[in-house]
Amino acid sequence: MKILINTPDTSFFGGVANHYKGLKPFWTEKVKYNFIGGRKGVPGSLFLIYDYIKFIFLCAFANYDVILLNPSLGKTAIKRDALFLKIATFFKIKTVVFFHGWSKNMVNELNKNASKFTEIFNKADKLIVLAKAFKNDLINWGITKPIYQTTTKVNDELLSEFDFNAKSWDSNILFLTRVETYKGIFTTLEAFLDVKSKFPSATLTIAGNGSKLTMAKQFVIDNNLQGVEFLGNISGNKLIESFTKASIYILPSHGEGMPTSVLEAMAFGLPIISRPVGGLFDFFEEDKMGYLIESHEPKEYFERILSLLENSERCREMGRYNREYACKYFMASKVALKLEEILIN
Repeated sequence: MKILINTPDTSFFGGVANHYKGLKPFWTEKVKYNFIGGRKGVPGSLFLIYDYIKFIFLCAFANYDVILLNPSLGKTAIKRDALFLKIATFFKIKTVVFFHGWSKNMVNELNKNASKFTEIFNKADKLIVLAKAFKNDLINWGITKPIYQTTTKVNDELLSEFDFNAKSWDSNILFLTRVETYKGIFTTLEAFLDVKSKFPSATLTIAGNGSKLTMAKQFVIDNNLQGVEFLGNISGNKLIESFTKASIYILPSHGEGMPTSVLEAMAFGLPIISRPVGGLFDFFEEDKMGYLIESHEPKEYFERILSLLENSERCREMGRYNREYACKYFMASKVALKLEEILIN
């Protein structure tokens, strides 16, 4: 079976591109990636007409059995992929729409009036989401086509040389995502400030770039906060090293689809401290995998971090459980097969 997947350029860092880059070695069907959006430093808006024309030719002459579109639930992506969907259905090609990100602002807008959205996306043969709550939204808006739930993934090769039993537990907390307020960077820093007063040997590693990076560094300077390391964007061996030396993973994010960094942290045997956002809420086992905290208050994160740092055996027990769970459900080799099954059946 021939499958065409619209995706951002897989040389990009993070997001949908990273997802399909990780799945690529594990397809069993004939899968081709059709890059859309920005590439080579050129904004996506300048490629848009070209992308539509190229897509028309692929639909008309390449004999694909299934097309997979990959928008986020945001105004720009919805408008862009609505036309891709119309083109695919014009050529009578089975089309599946996989919504990744889930904008709260867009949800609020569609809660008021979703008729146009529903009319367009009910033309898809199937839809895929990353969380049960997202599926419920689609149903409430009037989507009647089958809706499936899947997950993001952990690249198998990341763990090829990782040995959980050789892991050291050096009281290092890892924050690995974009450095933004909505990702919880200042909640993390303020919680760590309190952690240092009770557990002086604790360290915090911040990996990622973002619009609040300079402010985060200034917070560290202003508070004379020792033990904080900023790495910027990391990948490859540096990514593996950061997960390996960490003892706890923290992500007090305001909203997510299914955060890959959390799944990677679990696969590297880390307890998780996060929030009940996106797909995490659907599988997370409180007190077994770590803690999901509804609040944004730093004090609550401080208390959970401290409870784990003061009980390394408990930390290790959670980490072992998370590793086993992630290896069973989140590895790219398994996620690719599950996604193929949805597409071809």
